[in-house]
Formats: sequence, structure tokens, C-alpha cells
Amino acid sequence: MPERRTLFVTEDAPRLGSGRALRVHGVVRALAQLGPVDVLYPQRGVLEPGEEYRAMAGVTLHAAAPSRGARRALAYAATRARGVPDGFARGVSPELVRAARRLAATPDRGHVVADGPVCAAALHGLGARVTYNAHNLEAQLRADIGDMGSPALLRRFERRLLARVGESWMVSEADMAGARELCPGATLRLVPNVVDAEAVSPSPPPAGGPGRVLLLADWTYPPNVEAGRFLLQEIAPLLRAARPGTVLVLAGRDAAGALGLDATAPPPGVELPGFVPDIGPLYATSTCVAVPLLTGGGSPLKFVEALAHGRTVVTTPRGAAGLRGTPGVHYRVADGAAAFAAAVGEVLAAGGDPAMATAARELALAEYSITSVVERLRPWATSS
Repeated sequence: MPERRTLFVTEDAPRLGSGRALRVHGVVRALAQLGPVDVLYPQRGVLEPGEEYRAMAGVTLHAAAPSRGARRALAYAATRARGVPDGFARGVSPELVRAARRLAATPDRGHVVADGPVCAAALHGLGARVTYNAHNLEAQLRADIGDMGSPALLRRFERRLLARVGESWMVSEADMAGARELCPGATLRLVPNVVDAEAVSPSPPPAGGPGRVLLLADWTYPPNVEAGRFLLQEIAPLLRAARPGTVLVLAGRDAAGALGLDATAPPPGVELPGFVPDIGPLYATSTCVAVPLLTGGGSPLKFVEALAHGRTVVTTPRGAAGLRGTPGVHYRVADGAAAFAAAVGEVLAAGGDPAMATAARELALAEYSITSVVERLRPWATSS
């Protein structure tokens, strides 16, 4: 009997470059260690899968060229008629649906995973055969960022989705609790956002100087923009009053545009390196990492990444809400601009916190590494 193959359907060409893409990469890496994986994606324009996927052992890539015009319009209308919110329905490609059904019907097919709500809506016809890989509890996230359309429609869609699929993978305990409240009968599994923690070689923070504070983010995500503005406008003035010369490093593609700054002439004490392919030096030259989230859900991937790099993280209660770990042991939590500035200042004055950095690294390996996800998914992978 041929080895069972997992089908993973995603709404974009699989490649690194965003927080969402990091979650997909971590899950696919873990699945590929449990058996062969077919990754199906819509082929849009010139965007191709990243080399990290082409080189991934056990992974086969499949592209579906989406259409426009009447066929796409009919698919949109049919999807909307099932109660799918407009933003998700617009992403459903009839060609992706056909390709998914064809690949799902192969004799060696095992599990079928729908990545995110758009793909879950596209694979509606496969019912309980589908496992839903959630990136957020959508109803909660969109309520937080004020991007919901009809709140009742979104909650009804997500409730039906959780009830229909065979299993849903949630990123945090908070999202698990929210999903249980929304759909008490849903089958849920905690599959957190992870990084390749084993591949990271932590280095001690730089010695001397006023200190450098890193905020590395996906600046297309509204909660990250809000966090960046909170850091710049409310926290930074208090921090610099106590520690003149402190440098804020706001990294990630188009941070300047998202925050309304001039990339060629940033404010004093602010660096805007933009997109950095190798993030190791960013962490190596930073004394601590700030995660000043005020809204949003899930478990912030850059938070997890900072833990893996053995950096002391200062975060808000919201930033820590989706993460396992103990405040004061694995990271520091501060509520409000004054408390946040004081906590960062204490870390900078001490040149870091070696004990906390070590505990942070251990937490990343135990809970937020690809190896940890492999073990979480092993019972699922061996089920029929």
C-alpha cells in the first residue's frame, strides 16, 4: 500500500516574507517530517514558491492558475450564498477548488489541510475530511482591528467552519478558548506559531552603550502598526528621558511607510533597516526586543523568534496573552507606556538579562520549535 500523502492547500505561493508565511512554513516543515506532503497553491503573476520549499525533502508543489471573468464571478456568488464573508469569498478560485478535489481523490491521499479561512471556504465540499489550519480566531481579531463587515456574519461563518471540518488547529490557548466558546462541539488542537529554533545560534547582547531596542514586524498587519506607533510616540520619549542615546530599530518591509516616517531621514535615535533577509545580525546587535502590542490575537511570531535568539523581551499583557511561559521568568510584561519604558530601561541598564534569556531560549525549544509541532501533530498524522 502506498504511503499516505497529506494535501496542504494554501491561498498564496508558499514562500517566506511575512508572519503568515512563517506559520505556513513551520507547519509544512513539521508535516514533511511525518510523511510526504503535496502543497497546492494558486499561481498568481510572477510570484513563485521560495527556494526553501523547493529544497524541502518530502514536499511536492502543485500550482493552479486562477481565472478571472465569468467563472470567477460565479464562484464568488456561490461562495457568498453559503454565508462566506465578502473578503474571504473574493479569494476563492474555482481552479484551486478543482485541483484540490482532484488531488484529494488520489488513492494515496491521507489528510487534507486547508490553510486559513479562504482555503477552508474553497474546500467546503470536502466536509469533515478537511483539517483547518487557523492563523487567528478571525471573529476576535477583526473585532479588535475594526475590520469585520458584519460581525454576526463573520461569527456565523467561523462557527459553521469549526463545526464542519474534522479538526481545527489554533495558535494559542486564548484562541482555543475563544473557539470553544464560539463552537462548543469543535475538535481543536493547539498548533502554535513556531520558528526553526534549533537552527538559531544565540549570541550575548552587545556590551556598553545606551542600548538598542528591536521591533521586527510584518508592517502590513494593523496591530503591528499600532504597536510601532505606541513605541515611537508614547514609550520612546519616556525611555530617552531616562536613557539618552537609546536606539530604536524598527525592522521589516516598509516600516517607514506604515509608520509615516521618511526612510531616508528617520527621526534621531531611530533606524529603519527595512526588509533584512538575514535577521541574525539584527538580534545580535540588539540589547532587548519590544513587543508592544495593544490589539491582535494568536502568538506573535516575532516574539517567538526573539525567544529563540535568547533575547530579553518586554511586552504588553496583550502581546503575552497568546504565549505559554511565565512573566518574570521567560519575558517581562509591562502595562502602559510608563511601565513599558521603565522595564526596557532596566533591561538596557543591565545590558540584558542572561537568566531570562536562557529561560526564553529553553521555552522556544520546548514549545515553539518545529520539533515541538512534529510531536503535537504525530497523533493526528497517524489517525485515519
